[in-house]
Amino acid sequence: MADNLSSSDAVDVAIIGAGPTGLFAAFYAGLRQMSIKLIDSLEMPGGQLTTLYPEKYIYDVAGFPKVLAKELSDNLLQQAMQYHPTVCLGEQVRDLIFDEGSRTYTLNTSSGAHRARSIIISAGVGAFSPKTLPLSNAPQYEGHGLYYFVKSISTFAGKKVLIVGGGDSAVDWANMLSPVAQQVTLIHRRDQFRAHEDSVVKMRESAARIKTFHELRSISGNGRLESATIFDNRSKAEETLEVDAVLVNIGFHNSLGPIKNWGLELEGSAIKVDGMMQTSRPGIFAAGDICTAAGKLQLSATGFGEACIAVNYAKQYLDPAANLFPGHSSNM
Repeated sequence: MADNLSSSDAVDVAIIGAGPTGLFAAFYAGLRQMSIKLIDSLEMPGGQLTTLYPEKYIYDVAGFPKVLAKELSDNLLQQAMQYHPTVCLGEQVRDLIFDEGSRTYTLNTSSGAHRARSIIISAGVGAFSPKTLPLSNAPQYEGHGLYYFVKSISTFAGKKVLIVGGGDSAVDWANMLSPVAQQVTLIHRRDQFRAHEDSVVKMRESAARIKTFHELRSISGNGRLESATIFDNRSKAEETLEVDAVLVNIGFHNSLGPIKNWGLELEGSAIKVDGMMQTSRPGIFAAGDICTAAGKLQLSATGFGEACIAVNYAKQYLDPAANLFPGHSSNM
């Protein structure tokens, strides 16, 4: 890729992040007849949908009673590609440089440079990695019975599975694995779950064994994980379970990475935006989990809506004479 780019090389909008919000933003920018570059540091589009839980059902997307994450990602990609955006994968954006003369941004990445007249940041939660078990022997069992992600449900078919956690992921996996595993046991250190109420009800009605006020003490096995010792954090009583797999869902470490050096106003580990999804720098907008504002909810549904808002205001930023609201897609 050429390093010396002229303003004529600039696309209307560069979308940083090819997760669900970024893919929908690319589609909607196509509706507005904008030229698009879609840039992501991962080697495949879809973000967390494809890298963390491709076989997990998503329940809170309008129009789908339930949809597998990988199917949702495939549909979003097909929808976005109708307008032939330039897709640049495996490229991390390192910095953004604004040129006053041409009113364009240069996005320097790990592979070169791109030029854009506006930017939408839809980088999810930024760089992320799972919180791992604080056990000295845990690393030796990773991939040998100890898991932090589920790439394929078939991995757990017919096995005795211990799930550690009490959030949406842990509860959803308990519901999805119960019909295929020989036995599912879920432990959580409290008696309240940080998950959608309906999912918790379904879990309690499933075959999964639920042990609240329980934590993981140790894991062991000869080459592969074979047993786990849990304990009641009230009485300290221990119990050793025969297990084939331990699935840990205790959260993620995330950071903004290079984004924190882009001169944007931040609030905690998120980019601050206004009601038009504008950041503190001209021509830069944000949508999805990466941004924050009063009343913000981190849901796929709100991310899709924010993508539309960001695109429409980016369109008007580029062309003040353009209609902010283009009408309904059914009228196009």
